[in-house]
Amino acid sequence: MTERLNVPLIRGIGDGLVIPADQVTALLRGLADESRYWSEMTESELDTPTVAAVASVLRNIADQIDVECIDFASTEPLL
Repeated sequence: MTERLNVPLIRGIGDGLVIPADQVTALLRGLADESRYWSEMTESELDTPTVAAVASVLRNIADQIDVECIDFASTEPLL
């Protein structure tokens, strides 16, 4: 049985849809944390250093999104 995940979508400018950045970064960090077990699975053919590198990239992307959001929020004029 597959579990359904409800993700709130917000209509952006034009036809694009936007999801909250904190959910994206949480997903990326969650995948990075979960990936540590992938190469440990008994039938896994995944290379441990490669899995660690992918996890590092996912965390770095999440960090970059956080930094960009902080920068965006700090430069937006207050209404």
